[in-house]
Amino acid sequence: MKLPSKFVDISQPLDNETVVDPPFMRPTIRYVTGKENAKLMCELFPGLKEDQLPGGEGWAIEHIQLTTHNGTHMDAPYHYNSRDRHGNKMPTIDQMPLDWYFRPAVKLDFRHFDDGYVATPSDVQAELKRINYTLQPMDIVLVNTRAGEMYGTDKYIHSGCGVGREATLWLTQQGVRVTGIDGWSWDAPFSKTLERWMKTKDPKIIWEGHYAGIDTPYCHMEKLRHLEQLPSHGFVVACFPCKIKGASGGWTRAVAMFD
Repeated sequence: MKLPSKFVDISQPLDNETVVDPPFMRPTIRYVTGKENAKLMCELFPGLKEDQLPGGEGWAIEHIQLTTHNGTHMDAPYHYNSRDRHGNKMPTIDQMPLDWYFRPAVKLDFRHFDDGYVATPSDVQAELKRINYTLQPMDIVLVNTRAGEMYGTDKYIHSGCGVGREATLWLTQQGVRVTGIDGWSWDAPFSKTLERWMKTKDPKIIWEGHYAGIDTPYCHMEKLRHLEQLPSHGFVVACFPCKIKGASGGWTRAVAMFD
């Protein structure tokens, strides 16, 4: 079996410093060094002395407080609503079929769209025509936006376009079940949607790409990275989410592979 020759990590790291979330959901990581845990190890083994440990060190560990939507993660259909349009229970991340998460993929380059723009089916179709690609059922669709350039700045959560309800439904109608984006959300940045909301008070613009999953349940990844390093197509993505019982999402180490 021949393995791909190039691997691109398209995931964000979790850290305390990089601003990729609003204050109400920032992660917290407390690092405990091997030196600090040496005493604990000796307490577990009576008579053991710290100077008997290699370098006087025990195990290094980290204590992490975060949500299932910190860092690069996969949204499960349950995140969008508890029931689909037929009244069926939406599946949680631990109930999803694993074969969704290892598939051929295609990248849509939407970096030219303004922050807050909501992509339409015509935008998706035009980009597929430009890159000369025909979607296949179960393809993973990745969306490269301007947000990727803003990673690590306070502009990140306000940057990039989103994918609208109709465009999302068009993708799922083609048999797509997993998508991803390098922005904070599959939808347009909340700050930009808020501006539209204050003018229109139209509830249909709120979280419209997510809520499209009520019609046809699908998963999407958010907070991807390095999509600009990928070809338009001809690559495979592995993006298995962590298995968290009853959860609305799971952290994901997404990797693109190609020759």
